Amino acid sequence: MFEAVLFDLDGTFADTAPDLAAALNRLREDLGLAPVPAAQLRSYTSQGVRGMLKAGLDLHPGDASYAELYQRFLRYYSQDICVSTTVFDGVDEVLSRLEERAAPWGIVTNKAQRFTLPLLDRLGYAKRAACIVSGDSAPRAKPAAQPMRLACSLIAREPASCLYVGDDPRDIEAGRAAGMVTVAVRYGYLGDGVPIESWGADHVVDSAAEITALAECR
Repeated sequence: MFEAVLFDLDGTFADTAPDLAAALNRLREDLGLAPVPAAQLRSYTSQGVRGMLKAGLDLHPGDASYAELYQRFLRYYSQDICVSTTVFDGVDEVLSRLEERAAPWGIVTNKAQRFTLPLLDRLGYAKRAACIVSGDSAPRAKPAAQPMRLACSLIAREPASCLYVGDDPRDIEAGRAAGMVTVAVRYGYLGDGVPIESWGADHVVDSAAEITALAECR
């Protein structure tokens, strides 16, 4: 059996897209623009604020208003960080199974700590996680290997004994760079790039329920 399972947050562990889309549409309202359907923004969620501003406002780093609207987006998101966010179906069952055999699980995300911790607390998982590594916890964020290695040190496990589960190519790149076995989730946001089969993950799953079977065999 694998000794631990680590999860990306947005698009893997929790469906945060509705609240991120709501923050983006508050920005559009400020600018006198009509709201964008949440489904249209969903695939960009794992790209963070940069992806949301690109998808919803065609705004890019270096644009004159980028910095101001970036900060305003974060302010709106922090105000309503867990209104419509939910944990994906099957995730809690995976965690319960891991906890039954005293196998630690944790979160490794590029989301800043000031958003990660409140969100997981409101969802009810902050105290259950053996580690929570945010985008600003290590010197470099994913796809670098540093956050993954930090998580392993916090749970006292070797990378090779851990599964890392994610919904973005950066997740797979980071997990592989650290020496972990990687799992790509087809139910996640997936971005607008190459197909999931091309990411180089060790496993691709359609549902969270499949993670349990992977975690319990080698």
